[in-house]
Amino acid sequence: MVEQIVARKEDIKRIKTYIEGFDEALQGGVPQRHITLVTGSAGTMKSSLCLNILYNEALHGVTGLYLSLEQSHASLINHMINMGYDFSKVNLVIIKDLSKIQASIASIKNNKAGSLVLVDVACIRKEIKEVKIDENRSWLNVLKNIVMKIKAETPCELFILDSLKALYVLSKFQNPRIELFYIFEFLRDMDLTTFLISEIPPNAEKYGEYDEDFLADGIIHLRLTPFRRNIVREISVVKMRTTECNNDVFSLEFKNGKFKALYGGQNPLL
Repeated sequence: MVEQIVARKEDIKRIKTYIEGFDEALQGGVPQRHITLVTGSAGTMKSSLCLNILYNEALHGVTGLYLSLEQSHASLINHMINMGYDFSKVNLVIIKDLSKIQASIASIKNNKAGSLVLVDVACIRKEIKEVKIDENRSWLNVLKNIVMKIKAETPCELFILDSLKALYVLSKFQNPRIELFYIFEFLRDMDLTTFLISEIPPNAEKYGEYDEDFLADGIIHLRLTPFRRNIVREISVVKMRTTECNNDVFSLEFKNGKFKALYGGQNPLL
């Protein structure tokens, strides 16, 4: 898909992060069709942030796809219920058996509500026993085919991959930088707004394992910072193409079912 040139900056369509005080730092949100890294160490709420986007977009009638390579669909759903999300308001579709994917697609097409589609790859891996884990391209092709089929047959606009690190382990890249480049090109051709979850060590100097930070259109960085006798979650925009960014570091809070970004450029009031 060739990116269209807009006449005015106001014509750039954006996807909200649904983080109060943070979308304002992004001129209203992430530009449509961008590929954005959501990067940080364990426990920084990377997955929660991405699920929050999908859920709130589904409330507005949008279909989004969440591809989980490790965490089970039951674990993800229980986590979202604990966060206060009401699944009676959206069309929740779980794909854990590829032989039934057509029925799942029909559910998406026939439902007027927005759809949140969870693909449980761990279940699918058990199902497709003939795909050997040492054949690096086989599993990658299976995942690509899932994305292509859902995109081709449903009004899917958003895609989350959780996570890049798990993809590297599963696919066993022989030449990671080259293969990663073609994955990014594949995602651009899919015409989806994409968020790639990338787990990095707490004090990492890079935002990815290979060239992800160069290939991505945007980077949202989450981290845990000791402050006095507390640990504060923080969030910042490292880069976002086609956007006038506020690169302040904000405290990230989740209360009453909503994310908030606070105290930009200042210490939290603890």
